[in-house]
Amino acid sequence: MKHTVKEHTLKNGLKGLVLHVPEAPVISIEFSFRAGEFLLDRNKWETAHVMEHLMLGANGSFKTARAFQAELEKNGAYSNASTSAYDVNYEVECAAFEADRVIKLLIGAIESPIFKPSEFKAEFGNVSEELVGRSNNHFRTLNLALRTALGFYSVPDQERVELMKNVSLEDVKEHYAQTHSISNARFVIAGDVKPSHIKLLESMKLPGTTERISLPDEKPKVLNTPVTILRKDVPNIYFYIDSYAPRLLNQTEKDALSVASTLLTETLHSKLLGAAREKGLVYAMGSGQQQIKGYSSFWLGAQVSKKNAVKLFDLTRDVFQGMKQGGITAEELDSAKQYMKGRHARSAQTVTGLLGKYSHEYYQTDEYIDEASFQDRIESVTAKDVCDVLNLTCSGEWAFGLLGDISDTTSSLLYDKVVSVLH
Repeated sequence: MKHTVKEHTLKNGLKGLVLHVPEAPVISIEFSFRAGEFLLDRNKWETAHVMEHLMLGANGSFKTARAFQAELEKNGAYSNASTSAYDVNYEVECAAFEADRVIKLLIGAIESPIFKPSEFKAEFGNVSEELVGRSNNHFRTLNLALRTALGFYSVPDQERVELMKNVSLEDVKEHYAQTHSISNARFVIAGDVKPSHIKLLESMKLPGTTERISLPDEKPKVLNTPVTILRKDVPNIYFYIDSYAPRLLNQTEKDALSVASTLLTETLHSKLLGAAREKGLVYAMGSGQQQIKGYSSFWLGAQVSKKNAVKLFDLTRDVFQGMKQGGITAEELDSAKQYMKGRHARSAQTVTGLLGKYSHEYYQTDEYIDEASFQDRIESVTAKDVCDVLNLTCSGEWAFGLLGDISDTTSSLLYDKVVSVLH
């Protein structure tokens, strides 16, 4: 989607990105506050999540959450909020013709939440239901267990349900006051952005005075054994392999790692998933990267039957070792690039999709790369770049997680296979 991008620091001190898409029929806006769970004691872990559920509710202009949502949604607008270990985000998407009205509503909700006791009680129950539902997601359960074992800020969903009882309404109010300030906020707005939209953003006033809160310093622990979650009722084996480069990757390396992921698992003709499917070993696989403060990681995951697990891991070892030694043909590299360029175009064809291309990196680092450069950046990646970045991400700490009806013998055998994949 053709657009321009510019960072703004508004008159009120609010800082963010304006993605201008001329004549776009939709406006999408997101506010992010560094207000996640890492700021809380473990026994108060769920405070940020409960607060997030209450924020788009009763406020200075609306007596109840239902009244607020009815007004916001009356012309088809969409709203949502989310909490992570690091940030709390609020977003709306609406037709351009009502953008001023909807942006004003969102700002009002963030400026003047009431935190009614009755809504606290209701959302307390809703958060509990959400967490219980999430616990049925085996990949999520395994991912949280790996993060916890590695020493990152993380708590398993089942424990979070138990910890909720420690959260009071006063805790929620205090967390809001300590985190919701203009200096601790960032925004991204995408669409045919008008001066009136910017004027509304400049009018935003928040009671807190907290400066931008820094991300925590997290260092992955050394794990010499697999993280195994025994689930007798799960017949297949769910697994993740996480490997950490000993430093943050630069942009060229990030692009090369994206190409590596595409070569490995992104298509049904990819080097790993394509070969595994051809042999009937696995239905689907995924891989990708993540940046945290000071570290970059590469992950690979799938679910596989017990009878195919060893064969899949042997194939993974062969493919990884081949790529780490430069075994990427010009045809394979070109095919991956062409796929990535087309996928990128599809994923950025809406203003909300475009916003998502910028928001995560910007909220983490206060930096951004113009997405108009994507095609040229990917085209410039070489086979050597891919080889080098795979070797780099396999040179630091790593972790292996398993979930299912797994014996100690199988766990140890597959752990040894992962050693051969990475080294």
